Amino acid sequence: MDVFATLVHFFQAGGWFMFPIGAILVLGLVITLERWLFLNRSARENRRVWGQMLPLMSAGDFDGAERVARESDTAIGRVLGYGFAHSRQQAGRAELEMAMEESLMEVTALLEKRTHYLAVFANVATLLGLLGTISGLIKAFSAIASLNLAEKTNVLSFSISEALNCTAFGLLVAVPLLLIHSWLTTKAGELVDSLEMASVKFLNSLSLKRAPAAR
Repeated sequence: MDVFATLVHFFQAGGWFMFPIGAILVLGLVITLERWLFLNRSARENRRVWGQMLPLMSAGDFDGAERVARESDTAIGRVLGYGFAHSRQQAGRAELEMAMEESLMEVTALLEKRTHYLAVFANVATLLGLLGTISGLIKAFSAIASLNLAEKTNVLSFSISEALNCTAFGLLVAVPLLLIHSWLTTKAGELVDSLEMASVKFLNSLSLKRAPAAR
């Protein structure tokens, strides 16, 4: 109860700039939760689909592997399905690589969607905290001019408290959001790397399939 009362007093003492910073914190947490769930689900489904496709491609059953890719709505299914579609046009490896890179760019945009907002929110929270500090100091120095000594002390103490609380809250929001942004960016990058590795394995398997025909 004391902790809750302390937090309420801290929030109230920070002035009205605490409200937009709090809104940024809520939005950041919502995006974090949505992206974390999406990336975890994508990684899990990619592993499942790749686990089904790899044995089929190793056995030379590219029709079965293509069927698995088409029936899947995962990132790896889209990328490799795009590759299967272009491989039927008797395109060379270079053309296939370009086509799959195009599909990979589309999937990468989906994996990194909304993550960049976290860095923006962190910067905005810091700036709002500084703006709250400036606002509190302006109130402090503009109010004490026409007050007696006892009132000056109270007003100055309250205004400086507002300024420092707002700055502290802005930094408390900004630092975790920056760390979360870095973590989610790394997590999305790992997924993209796994897709690139799967694409290379797909192209190598397809080259081995075409090699006997070339002879």
